[in-house]
Amino acid sequence: MTARLKDTYKNEVFKQLQEKYHYANVMEVPKITKVTINMGLGEAKDNSKVLESAVNEIAAIAGQKPVVTKARKSIANFKVRQGQPVGAKVTLRGDNMYYFMDKLFNVSLPRVRDFRGVSRNSFDGRGNYSMGVKEQLIFPEINYDEVDMIKGMNIVFTTTAKTDEEAATLLELLGMPFEK
Repeated sequence: MTARLKDTYKNEVFKQLQEKYHYANVMEVPKITKVTINMGLGEAKDNSKVLESAVNEIAAIAGQKPVVTKARKSIANFKVRQGQPVGAKVTLRGDNMYYFMDKLFNVSLPRVRDFRGVSRNSFDGRGNYSMGVKEQLIFPEINYDEVDMIKGMNIVFTTTAKTDEEAATLLELLGMPFEK
């Protein structure tokens, strides 16, 4: 059983992109290569339970165990030592990526209060899109009663598109709710 969004890409989005941009080769048609979810946890240096709960929450959201990221350099002003855990991240590829995107576009983002769509200004110039989520409670896997503190996260969609316009079209055809 393949992901619903993957079938949509293969059967509909691929053809629409090919018709719109007139690619000479089918390998030029942009696709999403990976989705990265990152949660920075400055509080983890003082409280190890914050890091443990964040790892469990990201694992529930992504369906994959995250990697604990460590500080690269010591920074005295922030009381951070080199090698100290400061966050967690997970990189999704394949079916897991499509399942997560489907859930994000159709279930989680509409649960955001006063949601009017995501900004079109978050592309990096090379066809990759970054967005931030202010609280992890928008995901259905997170139980509100078990959350000790609200944590935000960054989500990055990495594509093979050459321009931001192509990447925006790809994401929009997949169901990304951009603001009007």
